[in-house]
Amino acid sequence: MVTSEYKERVVRIIDMYRGLWRIEESFRVTKSDLEARPVFVSTEEHIQAHFLTCFIALTIARIIEHKLDHKYSIGRILESLAKAEYTHLKQNYYLFDYFDKFLDDIGSIFQIDFSKRIRSLGEIKKIIATTKKG
Repeated sequence: MVTSEYKERVVRIIDMYRGLWRIEESFRVTKSDLEARPVFVSTEEHIQAHFLTCFIALTIARIIEHKLDHKYSIGRILESLAKAEYTHLKQNYYLFDYFDKFLDDIGSIFQIDFSKRIRSLGEIKKIIATTKKG
């Protein structure tokens, strides 16, 4: 390894390069998985809002990744969350169409049983209220 930081200890230099790798990987995730580019907005305000949304999504994905001890890549997390949709059945009942190992693991952390396919609107509101407290 070649570096201009010749006064630093080897362990510190390795940590610095690991940090650089994490930053570069975050840019890659933002550009590819979060599709930050191309941006089809024209005003400065809309461009900033778009990138703020991407940054918040990256932050939430990183938190989930960390909570699950890096068991899943960000791409895998986003893929699973994108598939986690519901169908409105009637009145206040919803059918959740997708379930996988990631949703099972994240549900364990937040005490949510994502395997339950049919839920009422009341149950969904209760889940949201419970996760806000935790």
